[in-house]
Amino acid sequence: MARTEYYDDPNAPEPNSMVVAASAVVTDEEGRILLQRRRDNDLWALPGGGMEMTDSLPGTAVREVKEETGLDVEITGLVGTYTDPRHVIAYTDGEVRRQFNVCFTARVVGGELAISDESTELRFVSQEELEKLPIHHTQLLRIRHFLELREQPYLG
Repeated sequence: MARTEYYDDPNAPEPNSMVVAASAVVTDEEGRILLQRRRDNDLWALPGGGMEMTDSLPGTAVREVKEETGLDVEITGLVGTYTDPRHVIAYTDGEVRRQFNVCFTARVVGGELAISDESTELRFVSQEELEKLPIHHTQLLRIRHFLELREQPYLG
């Protein structure tokens, strides 16, 4: 199922669902950030996804990282909350969602990198490489907030 992301676009379809989601900035020993190239829109993104009824938000991030990358992680902190109503995601099945995303920091504690059915490529990316990759600016915002080493999480 393909998806299209809209931001502050007057032609964006009207949302018909709200999804609570979690994502994670996972770093390696060199400080590089784990990104996945999404199969549904061919853009690079942080691992993450929707919360299930049996999940906590940190648990959602841990589960999604495992499902999408094969890595086991532990949550180490909070980057911020991302609830901008101008960000709308439309799927080919007719769902048009607004997303409430909480972005955490995490470190690898086990597992092995493995591409899932949601991605076509996985890699740890240096700060310099970020600008060269096709990444939606809402994902870049989370990454920039992480790189700023903020004392307080972003609330937006």
